[in-house]
Amino acid sequence: MIAHDRLNEILDGFPKAKIGLVGDLFLDRYLDIDPTVHEISVETDLEAFQVARVRNQGGALGTVMNNLSALGVGSLVAVSVIGDDGEAYDLLKELGPLGIDTQGVVRDATRQTPTYTKPMKQDATGAWRELNRLDLRPREPLAAAAEKQVLAHLEEVFDATDGLIVLDQVPEEGWGVVTPAVRERLAQLSGRRPERLIFIDSRAHIARFRRGVLKPNLNECLGAVGREASDDPQQGREAAVELSRVHNQQLYCTMGADGILVVDPKGDPVPVPGYPVEGPIDIVGAGDSTTSGIVAALLSGASSIEAAAIGNLVASITIRQLGTTGTASPEQVRDRWRNTHAA
Repeated sequence: MIAHDRLNEILDGFPKAKIGLVGDLFLDRYLDIDPTVHEISVETDLEAFQVARVRNQGGALGTVMNNLSALGVGSLVAVSVIGDDGEAYDLLKELGPLGIDTQGVVRDATRQTPTYTKPMKQDATGAWRELNRLDLRPREPLAAAAEKQVLAHLEEVFDATDGLIVLDQVPEEGWGVVTPAVRERLAQLSGRRPERLIFIDSRAHIARFRRGVLKPNLNECLGAVGREASDDPQQGREAAVELSRVHNQQLYCTMGADGILVVDPKGDPVPVPGYPVEGPIDIVGAGDSTTSGIVAALLSGASSIEAAAIGNLVASITIRQLGTTGTASPEQVRDRWRNTHAA
């Protein structure tokens, strides 16, 4: 779907891009349990897992940041809300080396920093497996004062960047950073400058965005048009076309190993096949790496089909990184293209 020279041309444009990132910023905390040490708790008579290493990294919107930074995107500006706690300290510490402008990240002392804690333990084969995740995330609506600051930062970042990525991770309406008021402001900004890219990934509310480019998966498309979840990919593709045409918005529907369906409301959908991957995979963060590849490519002059192909390339690299949320560098993308086409 993309020639090698064209791929290089697009990748060379990544350092020139300036991207705003708006939405839910999490801390991903990995606890690597030592499988060789066994200790029974005196109090509970249960095994007390012994953590040998703690690994912190940005999650949700932070995963997108990690991927864009690894791809060599020139400038990243964040708009989000986190707490004023130890998790916030750890999260900002991880983002610091990425060179991200975090002036638009609001610190709200009444809010806990969303955190996914992931205990990791080796199984009998030596492979690392994630145990039950421990989630610390918003359980009430975003405070009015924090929302007001988000709206102000959003306008500034929209005007100062080449395009926005919006990540709406929290499923409860109004509990995350992307509240109804933020969605409405995004629509207003897009109406003011329709040529500027606003790329939207929403776990539960994709149909509520009135403007922008949408990036749902097959089941999110089904839910957005009021259909039941289905294992039949054809039903998901039909829902993607329906969603695009009803809302008159372009969308990139991710389809796992089958790649991406690029849908324009006024044209025929175009399937962009995924790149084959062998061996064990870890799909955590695959959607965010796809988003990063697509948006960086679009802002570097790629067509929608070329951008989807690059998104697929990036995801085919990140899912091979087990026990972590993977990233891909431009050189890894080039190598993946060469290895695939040489096979």
